Amino acid sequence: MTYARLTELTAKDGGKEVSVAGWVEDVRNLGGIAFVILRQREGTLQLAVRKKENPAVFEVVAGLTRESVIAAKGTLKVNPQSRNGWEVFPSHVDVLSPAQTPLPLGVVDKVGADMDTRLDNRVLDLRKPERRAVFHVRDLMQRGIREHLHREGFVEVTTPKLAGAGAEGGASLFRTDYFGKVAFLSQSPQLYKQMLMATGLDRVFELSPAFRAEPSDTVRHVTEFLSFDAEVAHIQHQEDFLAILEACVAHAIAYVREHGKPYLEALAVDPKVPALPLPRVTYAEAIGIVAAEGKVLRDGDDLDTEAEKVLGRAMAAKGHDLYFIVEYPSAIKPFYVMAKADDPDVSYSFDLELKGDEMASGGQREHRYDVLVRKMRDKGLNPESFEFYLKAFRYGMPPHGGWGLGIDRLVQKVLDLPNIREAILFPRDRIRLVP
Repeated sequence: MTYARLTELTAKDGGKEVSVAGWVEDVRNLGGIAFVILRQREGTLQLAVRKKENPAVFEVVAGLTRESVIAAKGTLKVNPQSRNGWEVFPSHVDVLSPAQTPLPLGVVDKVGADMDTRLDNRVLDLRKPERRAVFHVRDLMQRGIREHLHREGFVEVTTPKLAGAGAEGGASLFRTDYFGKVAFLSQSPQLYKQMLMATGLDRVFELSPAFRAEPSDTVRHVTEFLSFDAEVAHIQHQEDFLAILEACVAHAIAYVREHGKPYLEALAVDPKVPALPLPRVTYAEAIGIVAAEGKVLRDGDDLDTEAEKVLGRAMAAKGHDLYFIVEYPSAIKPFYVMAKADDPDVSYSFDLELKGDEMASGGQREHRYDVLVRKMRDKGLNPESFEFYLKAFRYGMPPHGGWGLGIDRLVQKVLDLPNIREAILFPRDRIRLVP
């Protein structure tokens, strides 16, 4: 038997026998009658038990603890005074799973809790409708992304999460033993999605976990995150895929607005769909804007967190929350990013920024084998360690480019959440490995 859901019941069902189940949100024992507020995913309903009519059920109800799971079978009766316009008078109540007391974290209490307490008791934390609303929005955003890219002819792929080399090198890799060999958790599907550009799968995307062994204790960094990566072949310039990316993000936000109204209301947010095309701010222009606001950077410095915030405020004053930064110096970009033909010190690269935080980065890739090997060596990398990757470039690699975007951070910024961990069911950072 399947228990009825709140959305399936109305006052028109008055007089019918129904079976419902859920969590006990509250119990009010008034002596001669007791009320149970039963919570399901979609909301709450009320059970009413009169002591004289059903003393055995009344005794069960009077002994219930908050957050216990129960099932009730009884008659639905119309009651305009009830929150739904009806309530259920149960003839039978089963306690399916009693909750221990006291609760380590309140579900309906107005008393707040710090982030660690909430994450230590994440299952209880996620019983709060406003917490779950975040993940309904996240689901809708991912659906919107998939819908748009499938419409643009993309194929969704899955690349390995255990690899013999990192996409960017450095100390940000998690090293592990792989049957006696050294392996790393994937920090990016970068190398694999580039390899796919030589296969005929010329438009691919992936939504999958990525890992960074960076001990960052900030509200916008975690160790394991969901990366949205895409790659496009047969391009002439990175603008060919920047148009796809900006349209994809705009569509995802519009999709959330269209299908997620109750969740946005629960979170008291109203995200705006950006006007396209988005502004393109060159690196040189960004340095000038930041300097005019009192944050001085030398040419060739990467934009740090403070500089991003300064630029974000300046762009917001112009009416732009979402914008691209383009043409970064080649020296601060990975080996696979293509340099401009007429100015090798400048790269075909970009960051997508939202409200002063980086959402995505990418660019046009170097598809010429000899140039790619030289750039590897210039960055201090051994081409022999990347033989599996370089092999794909020996037999005809079309010009291509793409991006990597952090879904967790995008959800955080769209919903104005104070901490990226709010956007992840079970976040992982430097100090948290459970639950």
